[in-house]
Amino acid sequence: MSQTLPQPLAPSFAGHSHVFLGSSHEQSEKRTWAVIWLCAAMMAIEIIGGLVFGSIALVADGLHMSTHAGALLLAALAYRYSRKHATDERFTFGTGKLGDLAGFTSAIILAMIAILIGYESVARLFSPVPIHFAEAIPIACLGLAVNVGSVWLLGAGHDHGHGTGHGHGHDHDGAHGDHDEEHRIPADDGALILSVFEDGVPPVFRLRREDAESLPAAAVTIETVRPGGVRQSFAMADRGGYLESTADIPEPHAFTAHVTVAGATHTAVFAEHDHGDSAAHRDHNMRAAVIHVIADAAVSVLVIVGLILARVFGWLWMDPLAGIIGACVIASWAYGLVRDTAAILLDMNPDREMSARLRAAVEQDGDRLTDLHLWRLGPGHFGAILSVATIRGSGAAFYRARLAGFKALSHLTIEIEPQG
Repeated sequence: MSQTLPQPLAPSFAGHSHVFLGSSHEQSEKRTWAVIWLCAAMMAIEIIGGLVFGSIALVADGLHMSTHAGALLLAALAYRYSRKHATDERFTFGTGKLGDLAGFTSAIILAMIAILIGYESVARLFSPVPIHFAEAIPIACLGLAVNVGSVWLLGAGHDHGHGTGHGHGHDHDGAHGDHDEEHRIPADDGALILSVFEDGVPPVFRLRREDAESLPAAAVTIETVRPGGVRQSFAMADRGGYLESTADIPEPHAFTAHVTVAGATHTAVFAEHDHGDSAAHRDHNMRAAVIHVIADAAVSVLVIVGLILARVFGWLWMDPLAGIIGACVIASWAYGLVRDTAAILLDMNPDREMSARLRAAVEQDGDRLTDLHLWRLGPGHFGAILSVATIRGSGAAFYRARLAGFKALSHLTIEIEPQG
């Protein structure tokens, strides 16, 4: 007999919501459209100017800008579609991974562009063609300026908010300052608030009652259990209105804390923060768009350097050599994007360390985690399916409370396997 609870942990997903978009989704969509309009305007100016003034170089660069705008259009449409269909019941786990699909497609396009640039560069290395320096260098500089502006637009307003649900309170009253996580622990005689405090000091535990009643320091101890079974006990000291551990908390802050108050023990799970540059929060759709403009900017820089050297020293081979180097750089970026997005689309484990912490949190009291599936639902959102063999007959709600510290778990299903 099993008990399944497909209910997400975070309060924002109450009611079994499947909206797993990044917290900056709409801002990213708006920035992408702004860059598309910039590229489209530049494309029109170059093509019209080239036709009016008879410059095939201007027309060619305008057509190149159209491919650039097309790749960005793919990213913008992915943002729009995933936002409009975020609540569509046909998508079992939401539309959060649509950006990864768009990123994967963009990576394939980048790889094809790298192959074309490399092929053309090698051909010109063996069969040089005349270079119109007076037109080519200004066009390359103009293209670089557009790409720099595009990178700025895509990065503007990036607030590193990744929708993990972490509470980063900054209440500087001395008792409730900056902390990694804050846990509310229900207790018969009043809820406890436990946090890791590190506002300009080494990290320590702080504990207080929610109703502001005092706690006797001598009757309180905290024991941490880390993955692998390493334990550490902390004595508490009265700081006036709250208790503080007398010993510092070593890194990383990923452990289960057993809080004993007057003989009654309560449990809270602390998970190490998922920072903005982690794979869990990375927006691969925006990453693909940024790589497109940065790759174009890098090629523009190489082309400018190659053209200047070719003009000053007569080294015509520098222009195709710059193209070959640029092709290799783009291919490398495309490979990294394909690798990361393909792993998400194939539902590979996105965070093995988190899997180990989940196992340690479940198995700390003799229970066994018999099956675990962890995958990414979207930027900053994980889904997990756990099968637990319990020796005490605990229900799914017990393990949901124990795993509440894993803020990136936006969709959790728990299956209970009672043991005789």
